[in-house]
Amino acid sequence: MSDADRPVRFTRITPDGGRAPVTRAVAVECPVALEYNGIGYAVLMATPADLDDLATGFALSERLIDSAADIIDIDIHEAPQGLLLRIRLIADRHDRILARVRHRVAESSCGLCGIENLEQALRPLPRVTAVTQASDDALFRALDALDARQPGNQRTGALHAAALAASDGTLRLAREDVGRHNAFDKLIGAMARAGLGWDGGFALLSSRCSYELVEKAALAACPLLVTLSAPTSLALDRAAESGLRLITLARRDAMLERADGPAQRNLGTAKQNLVEPDTLSYK
Repeated sequence: MSDADRPVRFTRITPDGGRAPVTRAVAVECPVALEYNGIGYAVLMATPADLDDLATGFALSERLIDSAADIIDIDIHEAPQGLLLRIRLIADRHDRILARVRHRVAESSCGLCGIENLEQALRPLPRVTAVTQASDDALFRALDALDARQPGNQRTGALHAAALAASDGTLRLAREDVGRHNAFDKLIGAMARAGLGWDGGFALLSSRCSYELVEKAALAACPLLVTLSAPTSLALDRAAESGLRLITLARRDAMLERADGPAQRNLGTAKQNLVEPDTLSYK
């Protein structure tokens, strides 16, 4: 067991009327409050592991900082209700906090919770200029290796993973969390703290592709985002706007990449190239 899970006793019930006691690991989910320069910024429902990475990646995704060097220190405090992360940024970043601060409780770090200004919700993204060197074979190699890099999910069946894959498909780094957004923030934060770049590789996520994940990838200058499940329409549009290459519904027998590439297209034509769900296997 680890900070990410704890043992819980259950009764296993079978169709023949049998009942038997079992113990299995359950993923830990708890409120994690983030406070930047003394200002309460957000409360995430997260897994209490790799919290320094989470605080760093979340600050990068929120555009509060430009790099991990903008963080002076991170203090973690336990409270009866959850955990409090007090993050101190350099003085030059204080105005950004004031400009973006909002009090919200975000289930698994939902990027829209509490934002009333739609312009703030869909701020312009930087153009992704990095290019992956990964071949199609490398994508499938990374996918095959992902399960082994999810020890928490193997124990609980309830954690998402975000992994940094090298151009040859080797997984260099991975992070887990009950929230797919949190897992990606942890990966981005771990990379920033370790001084790691994409280096022609890509990001592999064990989740559906929502627009927030596309935005985090674009802000992290990720050259290619690969997700196991389907994208939303807004995710596709935001990827096109930023020039982010996006591959979704990644399975061991097939993956999907938008036919017209990272170029904005009219929503009226968006249904022309749909693939019926039953044409792909869901292992």
